[in-house]
Amino acid sequence: MKTLILLRHAKSDWDGPQLADHDRPLAARGREAAPRMGAWLKAHGPMPDLVLCSTATRARQTLALALEALGAEPETRFDRGLYLAGGAGVLARLRRAPDEAATVMVVGHNPDFEQLARRLATTGDETVLSRLREKVPTAGLAVIELPVERWAEAGPSGRLIAFETPKTVGG
Repeated sequence: MKTLILLRHAKSDWDGPQLADHDRPLAARGREAAPRMGAWLKAHGPMPDLVLCSTATRARQTLALALEALGAEPETRFDRGLYLAGGAGVLARLRRAPDEAATVMVVGHNPDFEQLARRLATTGDETVLSRLREKVPTAGLAVIELPVERWAEAGPSGRLIAFETPKTVGG
């Protein structure tokens, strides 16, 4: 059994029109939301063994704030290829994760995460699945159990364990 945590970057700042999209930082709302999601993960688990993170500034900042609240320092790999890769691109990178990692957290972007979560999470609480299918907002966090022994086998057979947003965790 493998567990995937998808964490969409928190709300980004659009006030710097001169910045490239990749370089946009978090907005104040995002700097508040990211630690809340890390605190939720600390309270409810699971703890990631490995983090795969987009190199976009807002994704890196989200990760730093979430990990600080989580109180963990898992192995982290930054991957430019996770930046707007599409759901299939994120899945391809996940499938290359080392099998020693039982739980992998991926920090990145939409629409990639909506596409991937919808593809992988085929079972779970119908109300929660419906919320996930509707929208993965900024700082949205999905936990999906995959009945596989190797990450290379990850596919549409997962069970949605949790789907939380800054609003559902008290914000």
